[in-house]
Amino acid sequence: MSKKHSRKDNKKKRSASTSQNAVKGTLDITRSGIGYVIVEGQPNDILVRPNDFNTALHGDTVLVQSSGGRQGSRQQGKVVKVLHRKQSEFLGRIEMGKNFAFFVADIEKPMPDIFIPQENLKDAKDKDRAIVRIVEWQPNKKPVGEVVQVMDAVNEGDLAMKEILMENGFGLFFSDDVVEETERIPDTISQAAIDKRKDCRDILTFTIDPVDAKDFDDAISFRVLKNGMYEIGIHIADVSYYVEPGTKLDEEAYTRATSVYLPDRVAPMLPERISNELCSLRPKEDKLTFSVIVQMTPKGEIKQHWIGRTVIHSDHRFTYEEVQETLEKGEGLYQDELLILNTIAQRMRKQRFRKGAINFSSVEVRFKLDETGKPIGIVVKESKEAHQLIEEFMLLANRLVAERASKEKVNKNPLPFPYRVHDQPDEQKLIPFAAFAKRYGHHFDTTSPDAIAASFNQMLQDVKGKPEQHVLEQLGIRTMAKAAYTSENIGHYGLGFTNYCHFTSPIRRYPDVMVHRILQEILDGKPQADKKMEVKCKHCSERERAAMEAERASNKYKQVEFMQQYLGEEFDGVISGVSTFGFWVETIDHKCEGLVSIASLLDYDDFRMIEGDYSIAGMRSGRKFRMGDKVRIKVVAANLTRRQLDYEWVVGSGSNAEPAPRPEGEGKRRKKEDAANGNDPFGKFKGSGKGGKKKKDSKPAKNSGAKQKKKSPKK
Repeated sequence: MSKKHSRKDNKKKRSASTSQNAVKGTLDITRSGIGYVIVEGQPNDILVRPNDFNTALHGDTVLVQSSGGRQGSRQQGKVVKVLHRKQSEFLGRIEMGKNFAFFVADIEKPMPDIFIPQENLKDAKDKDRAIVRIVEWQPNKKPVGEVVQVMDAVNEGDLAMKEILMENGFGLFFSDDVVEETERIPDTISQAAIDKRKDCRDILTFTIDPVDAKDFDDAISFRVLKNGMYEIGIHIADVSYYVEPGTKLDEEAYTRATSVYLPDRVAPMLPERISNELCSLRPKEDKLTFSVIVQMTPKGEIKQHWIGRTVIHSDHRFTYEEVQETLEKGEGLYQDELLILNTIAQRMRKQRFRKGAINFSSVEVRFKLDETGKPIGIVVKESKEAHQLIEEFMLLANRLVAERASKEKVNKNPLPFPYRVHDQPDEQKLIPFAAFAKRYGHHFDTTSPDAIAASFNQMLQDVKGKPEQHVLEQLGIRTMAKAAYTSENIGHYGLGFTNYCHFTSPIRRYPDVMVHRILQEILDGKPQADKKMEVKCKHCSERERAAMEAERASNKYKQVEFMQQYLGEEFDGVISGVSTFGFWVETIDHKCEGLVSIASLLDYDDFRMIEGDYSIAGMRSGRKFRMGDKVRIKVVAANLTRRQLDYEWVVGSGSNAEPAPRPEGEGKRRKKEDAANGNDPFGKFKGSGKGGKKKKDSKPAKNSGAKQKKKSPKK
């Protein structure tokens, strides 16, 4: 064997050995530039110095190998491979050279400038704001990039939304390969594809969606059978017919895993040609669907059901508002069918709650935007019967599909399947919540999961319309576990279902596409055991959380943008959260949340957090600010860069605050000292000093440090 081949073999062995000894984790880079790889199940992070990042950036999934050194309890390591980049597109500024340029990204975390060759600049000029994509990065060299888009610096709101998407790992554009594959898909449906399906085109079918929806991924069909039974079809866009495994289109859909809904735009999981055209169940067009068709009695009892591929023809596109009007007035297009469907949906809903589902009410807050995307108003939308009609039939389809999959075995083992699960409440969160609810007269039976659910439902029913409704609902939701995707079927506690999955939204969720594919394998009698199912489920759960973070950040940005016009004005609000550094208040008029920092209360008292009571309390005055209290605030700052609203409490505004427990004897001594010094902001004492005369409207003393406002951390 030649020396050259020997060296190659040794290099391969060393590489394999390196990969075997390395562990997988997520790189977290601090502002100072030091990195820490967070490894699941490992108590301590692995410290990685900048020279050992090996092209990894903040948020990337990496393989890290211990280098043998330690810093305190932490071992030190080196990144040996980047497995997945959280972000490859960045917003920033172009800096021109003679025949090339550099790009400086607008991000808090340290990263090297990106080298841009002349041919990759497109029309970008010096100092332009642009979006740049990394196209190549060799170790120990600068990353190489290309300009994707030069930005209009005038519209800061547009830039902010795009930056939020990129920060959370969602690409703004589809690659040329994905677009090309999509364009090659025929517009027409072949007769061969129709012949393999149940033909439902002659049955009354319609969609019910928000007024501004473009992707209609579910439809309902209805007819009365000769035996008097109702046949109800839940038809879902057959995305898996168009998006085939192994294609660039499928890889991109899996990477994104979900669409992201921001106040002024949608970042779709699939290109618009698929989501808004080919797969969208538009009226008066033949469409391919995957369906669950049930036969029901007029009382809503399911006698039989069928699952399979279909072709439909939607007769009408309804908005929720149109259906709601028909339900309330009892007249309108297809009124008889809508009224029957609604009656059945409401029966299923009541039955669901009787069986243990938890009835948390949902209030959706949306912004009214002008033509530039600036918020000009707030709209509060509640879940009405039109929404519940669709919700109940979608829940039914999801449950029946999951039940079908749960019965399948491969080599005597359960078929790996992406269930949607929801665990029981966290006991550590539930116990203090139950104690808190008891103060309002609500008893919680925590002896079993069913008893807990029944207690929640009883409480939610009892608090309707009462002042404490908002706080108890919000705190109740926080005790709940987070729903997730997994192949380990533990059921869905919140819905009260033993088997549940996501089947009904494949245009915007990748797990639904996975469910469709597995379901077809089951129907063909050839289910396959996917060994990577749990990895895929975990990825989809992570992308779902990233989408939620992006949606929260964008909503917060729009709140700040909206409240800028009210700087210096006062509003009534409700305390929506408490922390060691202050409390959050949601304004009643606009539903916009801001922080009242403890630093802004230093004039009045020394406040401390009381965890079990969900409050902060003054150590001298006994004044308490508790979740659910009504308070009056002034808007003092609206920082778009930090997406943060700062409020100040308005003294003497008649909040619901109450005296808090304090150390025995300490309160009286401190109060007397305060009264003697004339520092009595809450009017507890009207005397000034020993035997002093009563004062009227005594004002808080202005001490020198009170107005030194600290930076408020983000919630």
